[in-house]
Amino acid sequence: MGNKAVNALHNMGFQVQHSSLDNSFLELLYFRVSQMNGCAFCLDMHSKELRAKGETEQRIYLVSAWRECSFYTDKEKAGLLWAETLTALHGKEVPDEIYSKVSLHFSETEMVDLTMAVIAINSYNRINIAFGADVGAYQVSEKTN
Repeated sequence: MGNKAVNALHNMGFQVQHSSLDNSFLELLYFRVSQMNGCAFCLDMHSKELRAKGETEQRIYLVSAWRECSFYTDKEKAGLLWAETLTALHGKEVPDEIYSKVSLHFSETEMVDLTMAVIAINSYNRINIAFGADVGAYQVSEKTN
């Protein structure tokens, strides 16, 4: 897609990739949000990126049940909580309790970066669902590894 608005989204994604957040964790977050949104293209893409970065199948398969698993760090759990909360706002505010939990593990700058990452993947999910995408065609770039 060559649309100016989509190009702006690509620029935002670039900024997030070069933010204070761990790129492997971002892939896990993108995968989880894409599960919530049912975006097949993004699930295919981020599962491939996760595997290329050395993520275990166990962590990929069980990320939708992260609350019950001991193999995600407390920081990862806080980030996933933030991502899920922002993805499923349903017109509500973020509860103070969740903000407090997440801010124990992320600085203010990291929370802004985390929020931008959630905004970016939710936007990509919606674009791919709205306009369709060639599911399964994504290939990991050699420079990503």
